[in-house]
Parts: sequence; C-alpha cells; structure tokens
Amino acid sequence: MLQRRGSALKHDIHRLTQELSTGRVADTKSVLAGNFSYLTDIERDVKLLQGYKVATTEAAQFADTMQNTLERIQDNSSDLSNSMLLVSTSAVETVLPQVVADSRANLGNLVSSLNVDFGGRSLFSGAATDTAPLASDAAVLTGLTAAVAGQTTAADIFAAAQAWFDDPAGFRAAVYQGSDTSLSPFTLSDVDRLNIDIRADDPVLRNLMMNTALGAIVSDAALGLDGTVQRAVIAQAGQNLLGAQDQITKLRADIGFSQSRIQNVSTRNAVQSTSLEYARSALLAADPYETATKLEDVQFHLQGLYSVTVRLSELSLLNFMR
Repeated sequence: MLQRRGSALKHDIHRLTQELSTGRVADTKSVLAGNFSYLTDIERDVKLLQGYKVATTEAAQFADTMQNTLERIQDNSSDLSNSMLLVSTSAVETVLPQVVADSRANLGNLVSSLNVDFGGRSLFSGAATDTAPLASDAAVLTGLTAAVAGQTTAADIFAAAQAWFDDPAGFRAAVYQGSDTSLSPFTLSDVDRLNIDIRADDPVLRNLMMNTALGAIVSDAALGLDGTVQRAVIAQAGQNLLGAQDQITKLRADIGFSQSRIQNVSTRNAVQSTSLEYARSALLAADPYETATKLEDVQFHLQGLYSVTVRLSELSLLNFMR
C-alpha cells in the first residue's frame, strides 16, 4: 500500500512540476472533458498560419529582390540617357566612342540584372523559373545588328529594331528563353493570392534593351553608318531612354503595391496567430499559484509517507510487546 501511494505521489509531483515549468496542464483530456474539437481547430489554424508565414516571407523577399533589380536598371538607364543626350550637343568627337562603350557595358548589366535569381528561381522568366530569361547580351547585339543592317537613316534603323524586338521570330526566338506563362500566384492566406508577373520580355524592358543596344552597335563597321547618322541614333536612343523612366517607375510602383499588400497580409496573419496562441494558452494554461500550492501539498504528503515508512521499518515483535 505504501509503495502504491508513493508511486502515485511521485507521479503527481512529476505532473505538477511539468505544469509549473511549461505553464500548461499535463492532462488535457480532463481539462477539455473529452471534447477536443475546439482545440483541434485552433491547432490546425495555427499550423496553417505557420505555413502562410513561410509563404509571405518568400513573397516579400521575391518582391524585394525584383524591386532592387528594377531600381538598379532604372538608375543605369537614366545615367546612360544623360550621356547619350550629350552627344547631340557636344562638339568633341571622343564623346561618341565613350557613349558606345557605356552602352555596351550598360547592356551587359541590364541582361545580367534580368537574369538574376532568388533561391534558385529566376525572377523574370515567368513560369520557367529554372531558366535564365535572356541568352546573353552578345545574342542581343548579333540579332539586332543583322536586323538593322542596310538601313541608312535613324528612322529606318529604329523601325527595323522595333520590328525585330516585336517579332516572335526575332528577339523572342533568339534571346528570350523564359516562359510566356505567368508565374503562379503566391498564396498568402486563405483568401489572399498575389500575382507578381514581370517578365524580361515585357515591352518596357524590351524598349530599354533596344535603345541601349542601338547605342552599342551604332559605330559597328558592318553597318557603315556615317557620323551624322550615328549621332542621330544616339540622340534618339537617349530621348527614348529618358521617356522610358516613367514606364519603369510604373513597374516599380506595381511591385511596391505588392510589397505593401504582402506586409499587410503578413501583419494580419501574425495578429491572428497571436490570438490563436492566446486562446490555446487560455484553454490549456495551468494556474502557477494553484499548481505551486498543489506541488507543495504533494511534497508534504510524500515526506510524511517517507516518515511513516521509516517508522514501520523499525517495528519488531519485541518492540510491539513492550
């Protein structure tokens, strides 16, 4: 009997110590009276929100990387447009070769930026996230040079270049390697889906590539353009790049709206998760004062049991008869 009682008291001490350290009742069945449906719903929602937290974090990082990339592209194109516009007003012949060199470098940076990936996923390839969207800047230059060959005026050169970038058998066949299908929307909550769809073949980005590439090939000997036409092409490309700044700003504003929406959904999910955690804690919480009182009482009983055990172990027939 003493062994059974001692075992029960030790079990109670272990249970109460656990409740005191965790702040939660050990026997949830007795607290819930066998009705686990409410607790199950809470825990299911908590796990869903944990999954949505991962999704919103991924979406936020995806949008941030895309925003930073577009910012870098816009800054570079703005600087290049200023350099190009100086050609039409400068009398120094060395300015043109420098702008051509800047255009080549800028085109390389533009292609490299659009080929950026996040976590192994290409940002500007649409659904083909396992593929870089653009072949190379060399492929752009080669295809564009062939497309404008034989044109002798700035107007004709721009018309031929625009036709090649718009032709499915032109830029898309020779350079663009991404998908024509949009990236699947991010699932941020039970009701929120976010579609971030900017591909490298977007008209705004193609326009940047076209004008930047024209600046890079304008002095190519294969085209045989005289200095006047070269300057006219550079000046027009500079004007086009300057006019494209508002379009790039709009793309960035769209990404900014997505970033704001991600933040709002993330905050709402965090509040909901905190509320559920509070509800679960309130349901399963063990009162620390009551638990400590019970633990002290059980320890007192166990100490008394040990005292009785010691007294009984000292009993003998001789002591009993005395």
